[in-house]
Amino acid sequence: MKILLINFLTISLLTCNTLIAEESGIITHTWELQEISLHAEQTYDNYYTDVTCWVNLKGPDFSKKVYGFWDGENTYKVRIVATKPGQWSWTSGSNQPDDKGLNGKTGRFTAIEWTDEEISENPNRRGFVCATPNGHALQYADGTPFFMVGDTWLAGTTWRMPFRNTTTNKDYVPAPGIGFEDAVQYRKSQGYNSVSMIASFPNWDADMNPSTYADENGIYVRNAWEKFGYFTKDSSLTAKDMRDEFGNLPFKMSDEHPGVADFNRIIPAYFQSLDKKMQYLSDQGFVPLLETVRRDMCPTWKAYFDFNETYARYVQYLISRYGAYNFLFSGIHLDWIPKEYSLTADEFNEALTYHLKKYGPLPFGQIHTTLINNSTYLQFGHGDNCPWLTMHSVGNKPRDHRVGEAIETLFNLKPPYPAINFEPYYTGWHHEINPPSGEHPPVNSERDNYFSRAQMYGSVLSGGLSGHVHGTAAYDITSTGEPAGERPHIWDALKYKSANYMKYLKDFILSESTKYQELKPATQYIHPQKAPESMDMGLDGWSYMMQTSDKKLALLYFENKAVLPELSNFKPNKEYTFQWYDPITGVWKDKMDIKSDNMGRIKVPDFPDQAEKKMRDWAAKIIEN
Repeated sequence: MKILLINFLTISLLTCNTLIAEESGIITHTWELQEISLHAEQTYDNYYTDVTCWVNLKGPDFSKKVYGFWDGENTYKVRIVATKPGQWSWTSGSNQPDDKGLNGKTGRFTAIEWTDEEISENPNRRGFVCATPNGHALQYADGTPFFMVGDTWLAGTTWRMPFRNTTTNKDYVPAPGIGFEDAVQYRKSQGYNSVSMIASFPNWDADMNPSTYADENGIYVRNAWEKFGYFTKDSSLTAKDMRDEFGNLPFKMSDEHPGVADFNRIIPAYFQSLDKKMQYLSDQGFVPLLETVRRDMCPTWKAYFDFNETYARYVQYLISRYGAYNFLFSGIHLDWIPKEYSLTADEFNEALTYHLKKYGPLPFGQIHTTLINNSTYLQFGHGDNCPWLTMHSVGNKPRDHRVGEAIETLFNLKPPYPAINFEPYYTGWHHEINPPSGEHPPVNSERDNYFSRAQMYGSVLSGGLSGHVHGTAAYDITSTGEPAGERPHIWDALKYKSANYMKYLKDFILSESTKYQELKPATQYIHPQKAPESMDMGLDGWSYMMQTSDKKLALLYFENKAVLPELSNFKPNKEYTFQWYDPITGVWKDKMDIKSDNMGRIKVPDFPDQAEKKMRDWAAKIIEN
């Protein structure tokens, strides 16, 4: 039997160049996904649970076991990349030593570098994203900065944003009938390089059960987003359906427990649909955040299954299937931790630590993080407390000034990890707990978009140097043919003004190239940092500053209603250049020469329009001459 080494071409989605593994002269590129197909010769009761297969992959400075995944019938696949140019080889193995179709197969290939021109066409050819040497930011494998400019499409893995294998017009404007490629191209034109998606929603369907309900044993089956306009027999709203474009669920449903997925019976066809989206994102230079499941799937998962074992198997299935892509992996979407609708953070930590001990870390070095309620440090701890976690985050609750304080805490942890706000203020979403200042501004209004912008700059300039993830009320992807209800249609939300500010944020932070990676929080050197009567639970009146240790660079942000401050901790009697930046338009104002006094203090020049400042925000940069 011949084993095929399939090279996914980046110029055409899922177009395969089939190469025979034993053939000499096989050449591929570094960081280019390749796929090894193995076919079991024996029969198994459950191909998902009974078989674990892998290849031992060897190459320059690399020798690791890379796990495969079941892809239907008797087929198993192992996806790999070459991390460096040179000679590579692999040998297959499995936990079924007598199966000749899975064990002892071998292959060899040569990896070459991409040309500079090819790299310019797709930044993913620079290698997978990892932490910078100082631990505070992200970079591609070749050292080029990666500043995440992300959007939140949590249900983007499903039919709600269908993959159509079509070309999007360059002047496309979101409208009913939007497809996955359309949305990606629209955000790409705005400077985005990432989207956040949950891989599957196993217990969610428009099945005439309420969106939130418990089974006959009192175990909550789900706490789902409502499908507006679709009612159950008791007039409550049912859940949003989360199948793929062909009607596939991610798992078969349990015969024993109605409404509950059988987490021992995965459906590969669902993930074959997701493959197309992940490949398309890769081809477009995106580095997505891929999450396992939402926390409300897990009360029944733990009640009726061996949770640590089956959850670890699912985590590894996703890593095996998508671990040869440039992505960030989230072990759980833990946006909220209610007693009835979720397991505890400790239970998830235990399961993810179990996974790490059984399968090891992601084989090609990608980040393992999680979307969180408040702070990963607060929920999981740091270092040995959660050995699987390699990047910290904040999010969801709260969505005000307290987020900045949580991020600064993350920045100061030892050893340092990258940090980010994965779930900040969502434009247009006004039914959350503790909205900033208790306000619910009109959707897409100046005030609504300002809150989003203030979270962007406040989060990054508190120490979230990994980037930022934008969000809107359409995170659920209310799609074509559905009433919007309390959440807008995705094509409307994509056009909110707040999305435009993300590119300007990146331009501001990277305006001095990689020097932003050396910045440290320095709010203590702003006098005053808070305007009188400004609230911790608001987003008005605060100022932020990060500064390099050598005091040659500082980046600042002044919220709406901030007080014009004096700054300290600069070099005494030193000439600096001060420049205002407009976060609404992305335009720099004229440079100004300023000088610190003999105590290293700087008086901030007047805001560009002192009268206008009362109703808006500004950013600024200070550079030593």
